[in-house]
Amino acid sequence: MKSARDREQLIKDINVLLNQAYDSTLDEIYALLQKIEEEEEEEDLKAYELAKKSADIDGSVSWEEAKKELKREIKKEVG
Repeated sequence: MKSARDREQLIKDINVLLNQAYDSTLDEIYALLQKIEEEEEEEDLKAYELAKKSADIDGSVSWEEAKKELKREIKKEVG
């Protein structure tokens, strides 16, 4: 991961090149960035589904489910 300063400089350098690019090149860059974004979203979704399946297989539960179960157990002990 780049430092904030390195990232800022890279963005400035990219903006210089973008301002010099032809419109057709800008269209291609935009399409590539959209494709990258879609692929990252798809990877995130696959990772989520895999984690969900893994939780089902090994019997683990989500944090929300664990909190609800803990609250039920506390109520039983108090009551």
